[in-house]
Amino acid sequence: MDTEVLVVGAGPTGMTLANELLTAGVSTVLVDRLARRSELSKAGGVQSRTLEVLDQRGLLEPLLATGDHPVTTGHFAGVPLPHSSDRHRLPWRSVPQVVIEGFFEEHLGARGLHVRRDHELVGLAQDGTGVTATFAGGTSLRARYLVAADGAHSTVRSLLGAAFPGEPGTLTIIAADVRLDGADPSASHTWNEDGYWAALFPLGTDAEGRPLRRLVLGGPGQSLPRETPVTEDDIRTGLNTVFGTKVHLLELRYARRITNASRQAERYRHGRVFLAGDAAHVHLPLGAQGMNTGMQDAFNLGWKLAAAVRGWAPANLLDTYHAERHPAGAAVLRNVRAQSLLMDWAGTRDPEVLAAREIFTSLAQLPDVQNHLGDLMSGMAIRYPMRDPAPGGTSHPLLGLPVPDLDLGGVRVHELLRAGRGVLLDPADAYGEVAAAWSDRVVLAGRGAAIEPLLIRPDGYVCWAPPAPLEPALHHWFGEPL
Repeated sequence: MDTEVLVVGAGPTGMTLANELLTAGVSTVLVDRLARRSELSKAGGVQSRTLEVLDQRGLLEPLLATGDHPVTTGHFAGVPLPHSSDRHRLPWRSVPQVVIEGFFEEHLGARGLHVRRDHELVGLAQDGTGVTATFAGGTSLRARYLVAADGAHSTVRSLLGAAFPGEPGTLTIIAADVRLDGADPSASHTWNEDGYWAALFPLGTDAEGRPLRRLVLGGPGQSLPRETPVTEDDIRTGLNTVFGTKVHLLELRYARRITNASRQAERYRHGRVFLAGDAAHVHLPLGAQGMNTGMQDAFNLGWKLAAAVRGWAPANLLDTYHAERHPAGAAVLRNVRAQSLLMDWAGTRDPEVLAAREIFTSLAQLPDVQNHLGDLMSGMAIRYPMRDPAPGGTSHPLLGLPVPDLDLGGVRVHELLRAGRGVLLDPADAYGEVAAAWSDRVVLAGRGAAIEPLLIRPDGYVCWAPPAPLEPALHHWFGEPL
């Protein structure tokens, strides 16, 4: 083997996965077909759950130190979802994708992993022991596992012949990184009476400290072939149509046309090859859910691949990647479809759609509805289907959910997860003898703290709680003991 894991694609998903594997001590090669890192800010926001996991790996503070990344308000179908300070520990942040990629590439490089660029994949073969990837020019790499993080038009997925069902794109809209004059800083989505609309989101500031915005423009007659270049005149015309003479374009950084295609791979695992990020699911870019869902794919898969490489992965652990992340991806596709309908993405001004949006907007003012939608959009609503061997089948309310950041008396849970191992909270020292055999994989903590016992996976999800017996859960998630 040239490496244990080969990751194809050095976007946020691929770099997150590479970092997870490095944290677990797994040899990793990260390749990308581009000769240099893209400067396109394809996404602009980091959700609460992604921020939590970055914090669990000690990456959040250094990421936020890269520039001005303000707290931002989420939305559902253009209806703002105010941040509630007591609901999620870490509110959404405006961090452009280009910043995330630059941060990860520097971080990985400092740890000795440098992206191998200008590597265009042209061939793929796997057998019972590994995967062989062939690149343009005739070079090849052999790995025990391969992960496709190579985007919506994934070469890996094509070479596998993997089914990618869904709906093709039926229209396009414009997305651009711009500097504007006259735009209301608090504005997000604006419609005019003819169905033309604009969405504005903060992207921090440029090198001179000037505010940058992500601008999205759509409406009737705006849909052109995806390959059609976007000009400054297109941007100015769109701004004038929606805002009149109030908002002016100062600088166009980049622009592209995006489609409303909605597809999801039937299977995320194909033997020793795994699909993650946009290679596994594509949809309209609403709420930066594509980037965040891809990074969450990586957090879920990384520790499981590490367990397989190290030889202690229990039976079917790698299969839980599809079992857990496919439903999560499907849920994102559903909420995006609902949002695109309520937003009247195509600018039809259909009276039935407008009536539904009016009622939805009223409902979205209710705190319970805001909380539900906020959890949905922030990634906090995901509950993995955990095996619960408790007597009577009663599930603990935290089972399958992210662990709260509990205070253990001088240390918090997220700090204990930085080594990429599992954590057993045992305040009464009742389970130490049972857990001792898994001490190379599970950290024992919380003695004397005012908490309840919990077993936490390396990705921060609760996978056991009393009154269920602990030992079956340790076997199920952490394999055979020492």
